[in-house]
Amino acid sequence: MKMGLNGACSLILLHCLLTCVTLSSGLFAKSFRRPNIVLILTDDLDIAIGGLSPLTKTKKLIGDAGISFTNSFVASPLCCPSRASILTGKYPHNHHVINNTLEGNCSSRAWQKSEEAHTFPALLRTYGGYQTFFAGKYLNQYGHSEAGGVEHVPPGWNYWVGLEKNSKYYNYTLSVNGKPEEHGADYSKDYLTDVLANRSLDFLQYKSNYQPFFMMVSIPAPHSPWTAAPQYQNSFNTTKAPRDPNFNVHGKDKHWLIRQAKTPMTNSSVQFLDDAFRKRWRTLLSVDDLVEKIVKSLEVRSELDNTYIFFTSDNGYHTGQFSLPLDKRQLYEFDIKVPLMVRGPNIKPNQTSQMLVANVDLGPTMLDIAGYNVNKTQMDGMSFLPVMEGRVNSSSWRTDILVEYEGEGSNVSDPACPLLGPGVSECFPDCVCEDSYNNTYACVRTVAASSNLQYCEFDDNEVFVEVYNVTADPYQLTNIAKSIDQEVLEKMNHRLMMLQSCAGQSCRTPGVYDSRYKFDPRQMFPGHSWPPSSLRQKRK
Repeated sequence: MKMGLNGACSLILLHCLLTCVTLSSGLFAKSFRRPNIVLILTDDLDIAIGGLSPLTKTKKLIGDAGISFTNSFVASPLCCPSRASILTGKYPHNHHVINNTLEGNCSSRAWQKSEEAHTFPALLRTYGGYQTFFAGKYLNQYGHSEAGGVEHVPPGWNYWVGLEKNSKYYNYTLSVNGKPEEHGADYSKDYLTDVLANRSLDFLQYKSNYQPFFMMVSIPAPHSPWTAAPQYQNSFNTTKAPRDPNFNVHGKDKHWLIRQAKTPMTNSSVQFLDDAFRKRWRTLLSVDDLVEKIVKSLEVRSELDNTYIFFTSDNGYHTGQFSLPLDKRQLYEFDIKVPLMVRGPNIKPNQTSQMLVANVDLGPTMLDIAGYNVNKTQMDGMSFLPVMEGRVNSSSWRTDILVEYEGEGSNVSDPACPLLGPGVSECFPDCVCEDSYNNTYACVRTVAASSNLQYCEFDDNEVFVEVYNVTADPYQLTNIAKSIDQEVLEKMNHRLMMLQSCAGQSCRTPGVYDSRYKFDPRQMFPGHSWPPSSLRQKRK
């Protein structure tokens, strides 16, 4: 790929910048042997419906070379709240990013003032002496004119290549250290996944060798518009979305939003989602190339053995499950479970862990790797470095995490779907809607030796409850809320209310199926502390 004048200038700027940082840091002399850290974050990559299948090189170079987590979840199944949880190590009720809009606190001025200076990359840079590099999608509203535009560079980054707003593959703007860089539709110089790969390789070449580095590469794939590189546009031509037991079936015992989906789906809906599924996989082939380039570059530079590489996603995805055409946002495994693979020093190869981890744990884990005391932060998550190094067993590990989501809907009826009335959003042509104001829920996701359970409550007029035994019912076909033992329901309700109001250490207290758990009804809260929202309207 030819490098233009802008690219050459940015490289010179990077070299000068990192040289200055190296000379000015008093930590570099004693910290240069500290491990390097790479975080590769995909956008909307599932694990439940085969999202890792196209990523053969990634699975070999990261998963087979390290550890793969089979119970890795997100704190919220939507891009901006989830990414805010990754950066802050906090649940949404503590970082207050509730959706992908500026009004929902996504990259807003309020976010910048309250959270941005305390993200884990900022701590790595300030206290760990790390040189930091970001490339790709940050938060969905980054670059908005009402939030500082692309001139705003979040604190904590030595070198910044941030995508303006949401994922694209062509015709986008990058903020290169606060200066706009326009890109068109020429594959050889504009295809975003490849641009991010090349900028990452540039960083590895020009960074200082006297400090450890943290590199976050945030890839658009496989997010819509699902634009594949030219060489991959005919791949997977016969592939279809998996026809799992929950595909194209009616969610009869679920929240009304799931029940309103038309079953069976129309032929046009099935064709559309199959086509989208193929296109998603095609975009992932360029991600596989990116991972290979970064790993090989680290190997050639003799830095691979001292580098942790994390590969994960901001949320899962569905294509036809419970007759919902395609999206995320729902409480089910396909939307809240994500891939997580890590390789690095002291991580033995070919490991698989069933221990429960969440994206709020990524920041604490990376700070732990850097030798920073996570207890000095206000993060809700915990470091899973001891899990990766084999220093902890499942009996002493956490048993539950919180998942929370705040639904969105329009103030007026969709003209194409007047019968559904106001309060819904993300509607498809056949009047199946993927979100609503009262699609607002919180869940306790439990993974313990004796239980693999999901307990969820909706903030709606009936406080609808969904409970699933995921061991017996991995596709979550049967809601057992009305048949499960009443004592279990009471304990899970109590635990959910505790987690919804937790902060820091209190988010890491023993769960219901932890042997250290103590149920004290006197600690019951008077009522749910659902986060107030200026967006919430009268719900269905």
